[in-house]
Formats: sequence, C-alpha cells, structure tokens
Amino acid sequence: MRIHVFQHVPFEGLGAIGPWARANEHTLSATRFFNAERLPKLEDIDWLLVLGGPMGVQDEGSYPWLTQEKHFIEEAIKNGKTVLGICLGAQLIADVLGAKVFRNRFKEIGWFPIELTTTPASAPIFRKFPQQFEAFHWHGDTFDLPAGALRVAKSAACENQAFVYDGRIVGLQFHLETTRESAEQLIKNCAVDIIEAPFIQTPDEILSNDSRFAEINKKMEILLDALEPNIASIPQAG
Repeated sequence: MRIHVFQHVPFEGLGAIGPWARANEHTLSATRFFNAERLPKLEDIDWLLVLGGPMGVQDEGSYPWLTQEKHFIEEAIKNGKTVLGICLGAQLIADVLGAKVFRNRFKEIGWFPIELTTTPASAPIFRKFPQQFEAFHWHGDTFDLPAGALRVAKSAACENQAFVYDGRIVGLQFHLETTRESAEQLIKNCAVDIIEAPFIQTPDEILSNDSRFAEINKKMEILLDALEPNIASIPQAG
C-alpha cells in the first residue's frame, strides 16, 4: 500500500505511524510543505495522511501552499482514497467538507480523557476502542461536524474530537501517534502555548509517564489496522 504524508512543520512527524507502516511493508512518501516539496500524482497513492501543525486552516496568506493542499485533499476524497487527518489535518478535512473551523473555547494541551459518542456498529473503525480512554492533545482550534459525517468522540474541553465520513475518511483532533520524542519536540517548538489554563498541562506533567505514549501508540496501530481493509475498495492505477 502506498501511503503519502502531508507534513507541515519539521517537528510534527509520523511518530508511531512510521514503525507501523514499515512493519506492514507499506511504502511511505511525503510532501513536506516547509521544504516547498511537490504534491504527488493522485494515482500514485492509496492513502493520504495529513499531519498536524501550528498554523490554522485559514492562514493561506502566511502559508500559500494551504490552498493547494486543500484542493488535493478534496480530490483525494472525491476519488475514493482513504484519508486520515490528525489535529490540523482533521481541521483541513472538515474545512474541505464544508464545515466551519474556528477557535475552541479552550486550548487543550496534554493528557485528557476522550469519550466515544457512537457504537461499534455505526463506527466499525473504532470497534476495538474502549468507551473512554486517554489521548494526547495539542490544539486551540476545533471544527463543526461536516454534513454527512459521524461524530465519534468528544472531550470535556472539545465537543468534536473525531469524525468518520463515508467510512474511509477519518479526522482526529487528538493525537495517538505521539511518542515521547515527538512530545519533547512540540514542547521545544511550541512553548509559547503552555500557559496556566484549565486544560493545559506543564511539560513535566506531559512527560511524567512513558507508559502513556505506549498506550496511545497501541491505539494508533489498532485504528490503522481497522482502516487498512479500505484499500480493497480503492480504484487502482492501470
């Protein structure tokens, strides 16, 4: 399977997704927008993975490539690709599907509980997830639920934490791919976000327990495994 990654900043990478892809012998390619790299041909990919970043979906003035990126995401959805968006990636998918993206009431940074809002029958991709679990967060924006999408999860600070659209498009506001190393990079590069607030933890709190990263990384693998069978329904080149 050919997975293409949209990466927005050097300090938000694949995390635990990289080892999963290599273990399952999938090919990985990337467009690193911070290096002004080219978009792929749509027929050359099976999955599109859209990672996070500190910019907002409306920041085309500062990041002109956002316009091209949104168009590519839209075309990927129309052409039957599997698309997974994380944090900014989820917001970009929501925007492309016509939903409003806006500043959330609270910034959410650190470890906070997620609650599923649907049943395994209606969202089979999440069928192996517990009703409640802890996830890693680093966001200030949120999105309305796109028309036709199924809301899958919420948290105390953010009403829309995850959605599924057409069974193969997934948006996660929270992070399951984050490793200790990638959390350290976020802390280093986005320290300005860490202020005293109800849903913002300190760096020490964020890094206090390595087992938390292991647990969310297992859930990332479960989610990717559940998405993987969608490849059978994707039109193949040639």
